Amino acid sequence: MIFAVVFLHVWALHVTGSNNPLGLEPKTKKDTLPFHPYYTMKDSFGLIVFIILYAYVIFFAPNVLGHPDNYIPADPLVTPAHIVPEWYFLPFYAILRAITFDIGIPFTDIVIISAKLGGVIAMFGSILLWFVLPWLDTHPIRSARFRPLYKTFFLTLVANFLFLGYIGAKSADATLLGIPMSVFGLISTGYYFAYFLVILPWLSKNEKGRELPASIHEAVLVENEK
Repeated sequence: MIFAVVFLHVWALHVTGSNNPLGLEPKTKKDTLPFHPYYTMKDSFGLIVFIILYAYVIFFAPNVLGHPDNYIPADPLVTPAHIVPEWYFLPFYAILRAITFDIGIPFTDIVIISAKLGGVIAMFGSILLWFVLPWLDTHPIRSARFRPLYKTFFLTLVANFLFLGYIGAKSADATLLGIPMSVFGLISTGYYFAYFLVILPWLSKNEKGRELPASIHEAVLVENEK
């Protein structure tokens, strides 16, 4: 499966080409660069930086991203009180715990979706949203440089995602500024879904954006002159 994805990536790279920070389509040869030596050197530099950081964590700080409870010997009769998943799952774990209410028919005792099931649906739904992102953001301008509103909401989403990771690392009964952490989790979860299902479609229809450069190479020349 990994080999197939790599093949699709190489095919898409050769057919459509790589993207650029301006989000513009190349019009002439002046708008493009050969893969070698420009991109090979750029990718080599990124690979070297990653290997240095990776080697540091492996050889000098192997426990920096781990949780202390993961080193308690397993006991089928005792579950750690505040066990949490690995750090890269924490935002989605926070979304799972954010749903603490049942969904049912008002003024009756009929429950359609329990709190546990609602949390599971919200967690998997937060992941599946990324698969339909091309149909949610249909704005003709692809670069955030020319879309100030989109850039603001996106940076807010990044900060919100990091905050969800912080919430997921805390215990369920923790508080922040005297307010239960579950309240912040529910607000952050609401913004996460609102960004994809409300904000992006609204921006696609209503945000005009700034004027685009005539071509990639002209924009680069103007930037160099500054």
